[in-house]
Amino acid sequence: MGDNAEKKILVVDDSSTMRRILVNTLNRLGYTQTAQAGNGVEALAECEKAQFDCILADWNMPEMDGLEMTIRLRKMSKYDVTPVIMVSTEDGKSDVVQALTQGATDYIVKPFTPDVIQAKIERALSASPH
Repeated sequence: MGDNAEKKILVVDDSSTMRRILVNTLNRLGYTQTAQAGNGVEALAECEKAQFDCILADWNMPEMDGLEMTIRLRKMSKYDVTPVIMVSTEDGKSDVVQALTQGATDYIVKPFTPDVIQAKIERALSASPH
């Protein structure tokens, strides 16, 4: 778990409860450098200010959903390959395929377990060239 503490993770969800659950889960896994955003617009603003190693984003949010946010992030040079993991209650195969073809790195279906979060983040970070 040593280098987890050095990774910066952005949690994007319009539910403050879900953000808290995700941040608490990340903290228990050793990811202590976290930031939060309530929608894609806020997330993009956070990404302008800092460089994150991984982004966990809800799909369904007001103002800008996770998919639109991912598409815009991929156009930013400093986020063209940063792992973006979509978190959603939508578990239809077409939703997953759409997210992945639009630039998402991976997909987590709610409800999730800490083990799933850990596995997906570790896989995404190990594959990331940064």
